[in-house]
Amino acid sequence: MNRTIIIATFALAALSLSAQEATDSLTRELQEIIVTAKQPATKLVGSTLVTTIPGSNLANLGNALDVLAQLPMIKVTDNTVSVIDKSNIEIYIDGRPMHDNQELQQILSSNLKKVELLMAPGAAYESTTSAVLKITTKHSFIQGLSLTDQFQLQKSRKWSVMDDLSLNYRIGAWDLFANGTISRHNSLIKGTTTNTLAYDGKQTVVGSSQHNHYPATTGLVKGGFNYAKDSLSFGAYYRYNPERGNFNNTGSEWLDDTPALLRDISRHIHAHSHLVSAYYENILAKKYLLHFDGNFKSSVSEHNTETLYPDASADNVNSSDKRSSTLWAGKLYLNFPLWQGDFTVGTQDSYTHTTLDYKMMNTQVSQYIPSSLTDAHQTLAALFATWAHGWGEFSMSAGLRYEYVDYDFKVDGKRDGDVSCRDHLLTPDLSLSYAFNDKAQVSLSYKMVTIKPPYSQLTGSLSYTGHHEIEGGNPALQDEKRHDIQLFGRWKGFMLQTDFTRSLDTYAFLKQVYSADNLQLLLHPININVSAVSAYLMWGQPVGRWTPNVTVGLYRQWLAIDRTHYNKPIFCYYFDNTFALPKGWMITANFNGQSQGDMHTNRFGAYWFTMDASVGKTFFNKSMTVKLSATDIFNTINNDCTMNTYGVFVEKRQRYDRRGIALDIIYRFQPRKSKYKGSAASDAELKRL
Repeated sequence: MNRTIIIATFALAALSLSAQEATDSLTRELQEIIVTAKQPATKLVGSTLVTTIPGSNLANLGNALDVLAQLPMIKVTDNTVSVIDKSNIEIYIDGRPMHDNQELQQILSSNLKKVELLMAPGAAYESTTSAVLKITTKHSFIQGLSLTDQFQLQKSRKWSVMDDLSLNYRIGAWDLFANGTISRHNSLIKGTTTNTLAYDGKQTVVGSSQHNHYPATTGLVKGGFNYAKDSLSFGAYYRYNPERGNFNNTGSEWLDDTPALLRDISRHIHAHSHLVSAYYENILAKKYLLHFDGNFKSSVSEHNTETLYPDASADNVNSSDKRSSTLWAGKLYLNFPLWQGDFTVGTQDSYTHTTLDYKMMNTQVSQYIPSSLTDAHQTLAALFATWAHGWGEFSMSAGLRYEYVDYDFKVDGKRDGDVSCRDHLLTPDLSLSYAFNDKAQVSLSYKMVTIKPPYSQLTGSLSYTGHHEIEGGNPALQDEKRHDIQLFGRWKGFMLQTDFTRSLDTYAFLKQVYSADNLQLLLHPININVSAVSAYLMWGQPVGRWTPNVTVGLYRQWLAIDRTHYNKPIFCYYFDNTFALPKGWMITANFNGQSQGDMHTNRFGAYWFTMDASVGKTFFNKSMTVKLSATDIFNTINNDCTMNTYGVFVEKRQRYDRRGIALDIIYRFQPRKSKYKGSAASDAELKRL
């Protein structure tokens, strides 16, 4: 009887607090009585994979990156998050976009509430977005100062070190924050590249070896504020990113059976960027949500490259390039109920200006790789509207996005009329879902999108990479038009995701002979049409202290260039395991592999078994986390690939320094989530820059 009264009292207290704060944990402790809810595995809601973290074996894993690495369809490599079979994703933390990878490192897994993976994002997101990862953290109302420090020491072939310090001060409705990061990254990549072709009526081989050493020092300084009271909130922040790097490539190059020629390439990199972001949000008449985001970004990147041939009489090849870019962007939308559904209408606008000043100092090389100054302006204005509604077991969402693009491209001050253009783009999307019961759902979605190539691929300049090799962009690249049909299904612990895409004018890289006085091979992108289908079957269900996630899948494309077909399928598997042990110990063991197969013009090599693992523990009431991790333990992963385009067969063998160990130490004093609610006014433009 006393036990029942205590539990009832606890339930009433929890209900009374719900008006101020949503339930942050499925596990509560009161007078030595623990009430624990049964934690479900990842669920499918429409076309979204939803995972609730509190009460699961993932809750004390470490930081957000550790949790994401254990979820289906998500991969984490070198602190970079990607989604399987999705080329461009956006990540939001509490409704705001993530611009720094450190943000995920700063979030403890115990502060995570929910992770949602939108596999078919609608018109409210930019057309380039193929998936959206939305992370929700727990609410916190702690006043005063909080501090977080994260230190990482990593050893692969070289040592790397990083330290991040974040400060947050909350007083009343105001939230002030600042953080600084310093990182010294040191990578080493080894490999060889051989090109085989018929030239002047005989078989010719152009080869090179690489020993790439790239030490770089990067920093980050960020500060801002938020105000939130009742239905009104606004905020802003400023971020500065400097970077200094020295790229060194000690290798050789050869032609046919001639002795290899030693070659040293050194590149000095100086770069920095400024970013200002602001937002405003208010609820009007208790049902109209008004939200505005604004961004300004300015960045400069300078490269000075010198190629030496120590044992030859050839002159040094020196070049430099300076890229400058500026972005102004704004996004405004209004959300309100309409026709018993949820309706959002808004506009998204941006202006981008980017220049590339390339200078070739070698007189002989400048005959076929001239200096150039390219200048690009783009004005984009978009209108979008989405509507979603549910009828019992059936639900539907639909969206429409209109974009006007004015693109102006100049080379050496002269406008290129073939590349400059004005476009009117209309991209619809539709999603239908049906729930048979709590254990079985199905969803079908369609989306037509327009994807603009990165500015780095739109340049008309060429880069010297060897006596017989050139790399360059293609200012004539067209926007990609993609039709995407996705089918999702769930039955008990199993989930199926299938995807069919038809891409018109997407871009792929190829290598071909370049017109010059001697043999020159040019690597550059061109537009192609490709169809592809993918299918992934997932299973995941907690078993006591063990949380396994298994994914098996395939990718198969249909592509033909110059009577050569690139249709070999890729089969893959992922087997992730999490073990939550007593006294705060956590162990992970992840395995994956894939077969040889084609993706665009590349045929990637097979690696059937790779393994990553980690062991960690929390201390001082979970305010400190210590983790030791190892990647590619058996050194089995490779980056080998081949390419066969226009009579040039390329074989590339590379070994990255993925094999290594890392020590992470995180300490938090009064930790809580960031309150910044702004989102990127034009996240796609930021990525293109």
